[in-house]
Amino acid sequence: MNKIVGYNLKVLRKSKNMSQEEAADHLQISQSAYARMERGESTSWAIHFNKICQIFEISPEELVRKGLGDSVYESLMNTERQTEIAMLGVYRKIIKQYELQIEDLKTIIKHLNKGKN
Repeated sequence: MNKIVGYNLKVLRKSKNMSQEEAADHLQISQSAYARMERGESTSWAIHFNKICQIFEISPEELVRKGLGDSVYESLMNTERQTEIAMLGVYRKIIKQYELQIEDLKTIIKHLNKGKN
């Protein structure tokens, strides 16, 4: 059970873009104590059960459900992949603009060199 909850804690924390330290602060525990909960090495999550559910806005059943992390993780990965695809599109447009500017500069240089001769 500790491993399941630990994995769910990690996925939920990452889905909220929180550090372990931030999650620990919400629970008023040390970062190392929180890290032990995520690794499944501690049962102290049970003491903080209700507070964890409030922080991550989940039901108690979701915290202990095996596989919860999978759907949250897949959702996170889809979002990250969409962001990556959008960024690639932006980078391609920027590169294209620079390529056009380079071509314009080559033309200008060519005309300037003709004027010297």
